[in-house]
Amino acid sequence: METKNVIAAIAMSSAVIVLYSLFFVPENTNTKQNLDEKKIEQNTDAPSLDQKEKLVQVSREEALKENGRIKFENKSIVGSISLKGAAIDDLTFKNYKVKLDSEEKVTLLNPRNVPNGYLIESGFVTNDKNIDMPNSNTIWQVVGNNILTDKSPVEIIWKNKQGIIFEKKISLDSNFLFSINQKIINPTDKKYDFYSYGQIIRNKIPEGLSNFYILHEGPIATLDDELIEKDYDDIQDQKFSKTAQKGWLGVGDKYFIASLIPPKNKEFKTTFDYKNKFRANFINSEPLELNQDGFIEDSLKVIVAAKRVDVIDGYAVSLGIDKFDLVIDWGFLYFITKPLFFAIDYFFKLFGNYGLAIIAVTICIRLVFFPLANFSFKSMAKMKVLQPEMVRLKELHKNDKMKLQQEMMALYKKEKVNPMSGCLPILIQIPVFFALYKVLFVTIEIRQMPFYGWIQDLSERDPTSIFNLFGLLPYDVPSFLVIGAWPIAMGVSMWIQQKLNPAPTDEIQAKIFMFFPLFLTIILAPFPSGLVIYWTVNNILTMAQQVFIMRKTTVKTVT
Repeated sequence: METKNVIAAIAMSSAVIVLYSLFFVPENTNTKQNLDEKKIEQNTDAPSLDQKEKLVQVSREEALKENGRIKFENKSIVGSISLKGAAIDDLTFKNYKVKLDSEEKVTLLNPRNVPNGYLIESGFVTNDKNIDMPNSNTIWQVVGNNILTDKSPVEIIWKNKQGIIFEKKISLDSNFLFSINQKIINPTDKKYDFYSYGQIIRNKIPEGLSNFYILHEGPIATLDDELIEKDYDDIQDQKFSKTAQKGWLGVGDKYFIASLIPPKNKEFKTTFDYKNKFRANFINSEPLELNQDGFIEDSLKVIVAAKRVDVIDGYAVSLGIDKFDLVIDWGFLYFITKPLFFAIDYFFKLFGNYGLAIIAVTICIRLVFFPLANFSFKSMAKMKVLQPEMVRLKELHKNDKMKLQQEMMALYKKEKVNPMSGCLPILIQIPVFFALYKVLFVTIEIRQMPFYGWIQDLSERDPTSIFNLFGLLPYDVPSFLVIGAWPIAMGVSMWIQQKLNPAPTDEIQAKIFMFFPLFLTIILAPFPSGLVIYWTVNNILTMAQQVFIMRKTTVKTVT
């Protein structure tokens, strides 16, 4: 039976990986480029777009001093908007540190001419080449207030040679939302067509990319209810384009997102491409007609956010952004992963500690599956009691396998034992384990959150190691030897639990299984400590339930 349980565990783990890849492997889209896709490049002659000249890269501090800026700040973010190009290209999160032991805050957006340039632009484009259009080299002028806060919007303006006036009014909420209202005023006697657009530009693949199969980082969108996830190397190989009636687009990191929400109720085309820089943009499919002595206006939303669940879900509801909660990579087990987060967050609000919240959720999971586990453990307990009889039958019919199978099945039927029922706890545990791993891996709420003692970040591995006696000896060990106290506690609990199960009758199998807890200890040592705590506590609760059932289990067969 132990063999079947282990095989079932391995099979289920493999199935999880396969299913994940099936659901989330990016699709290749062979979309022919047409004139619509070139409008942004034709009307925005910045080097960042058409790559006709190389930018002279400077330090971030120097880049921020090169031209005038509108400073912005609220309780969540601080930064500035460049008056050259009207780009949002300087943004720092006030409440998130780069490292646990550092006071440096996470900076996401950077000016275009620094190595890790990352910025957001918006505006209008046209097919009329006789009109001067604002681009990334255009110097805008501030009208009135020049500091953007959640209580004071700003307005900027630019006038072209034809006398056409371009205006932008930018407002900021208390978290991560920029609302941009764009207007064109035409004092001439001519008519023009304009298309509104927005785009995110990133110079290079970010440092520290997880590059892990369970997490998507890079261009992302939901377009007409379809989730689109493209890796950076996907769009280096092939451009992606799709026209949609609704949705959003962005570029996502593990914990942070830069996103664009196009104007509502208007068809738009989204493109992810790479031309020495990564770009994610949209352009409205239908033009806005600007009549003589008239004006047109359009608006879009820009969300540059830490992926806090309450904030992301809040924007999805308040702004009516379809499937915006998928900014957070809940995975194909969404129906388990997201409720599991809410359960953990609920207990966190009660106890004030995510480690205690994980333990509380572990107890709840055990209670939910208590009846099913009871059934399984009763069968396993009977199997353990029947071990001597099974050994006797194997010895008696060692030369007749068919007779042995018949006798074994008769024994199972007589004692009402289901030999496969021992697999049930494993089948239940694997999806929950995977979902909890996702929660710990992708949610910024648990990032850098402590437990007790030496666990200062539940989303990272246990930092101690048995090879320096958990820090008592004055030297560090290589990362592959960092096997901490919690992984060892998990391995010990697994070894004890193994002793409660029916032992393999085959000596070779028995020796292999003897090393299985050690194997899992080494494998799970690099996993988030919160996950190891869950597994350890779950093992302890399982053993308690198993011992209770075994003491109450008897069989009629006496050997």
